[in-house]
Amino acid sequence: MRLHHSIQHRETNAPRVGKGFQRSMIIYGVNPTVEALRAGTVAKIWVRNGANRRVEQIVNLARRARISVCRLEIPELNRLVSGEAHQGIVAELVESRPDTLSGLLENVSESPLIVVLDGIEDPRNFGAVARTAEAAGVDGMVYQKRRSALVGATAAKVSAGALAHIRLAAVVNVSRALEELKRAGVWTVGLDHNAKLSYHDLDLTGPIAFVIGAEGKGLRRLVRERCDWCASIPMCGQVSSLNVSVAAGVALFEAVRQRDKKRVDSR
Repeated sequence: MRLHHSIQHRETNAPRVGKGFQRSMIIYGVNPTVEALRAGTVAKIWVRNGANRRVEQIVNLARRARISVCRLEIPELNRLVSGEAHQGIVAELVESRPDTLSGLLENVSESPLIVVLDGIEDPRNFGAVARTAEAAGVDGMVYQKRRSALVGATAAKVSAGALAHIRLAAVVNVSRALEELKRAGVWTVGLDHNAKLSYHDLDLTGPIAFVIGAEGKGLRRLVRERCDWCASIPMCGQVSSLNVSVAAGVALFEAVRQRDKKRVDSR
């Protein structure tokens, strides 16, 4: 690294709530449901009676995909999502599990761009980073397995559906995951506001994993020490740091910019 499914359509008046349903992942809102439909991960949809035009368009998409659609009154929908703002639509996803890191690394681009989350506990931050990462075209996002509650309805809603498209890998230990990334030839760059090196002084055109810590805490010591480089995002105003999803976006799109420039220059 240089410096410088096929489910027959039917409509019913009430959901089947049982043990299987409780173990399934539920998402809600227009954008998350549309993106999950595009990704082919929806098993069932519930919509409010008298749904608006936008929701009815989603119902038509689901029917064409032969996905079960149930119509409910608003109080019933509210109960499905514990009163969260669902925009008149709730979806149950096909059961899936996150990948392993080795599984993720088997199917990446020649110069992968990966995000590793360290200590992030807020599902809203998780979803916001996922939205940014998917927009930047990352090969995958890595998070600690004991934080699995992060990958739920709130994160899916905040991500505007991006979680339906991004590959996730769950690891037991972030520090060990960084060592595995290194063995696979991926350079690890920790974002640390105390680092003297600036992120735009790094060549980000090769295989890169950005390591991002929690707001207010940053990277844990052992994780920071495992990174090949730690880099900061220079602040020009009075605030000393950015929120986690903005910091991720700044770094990721600098990598995208450098890679685009390299492709243009090599023509």
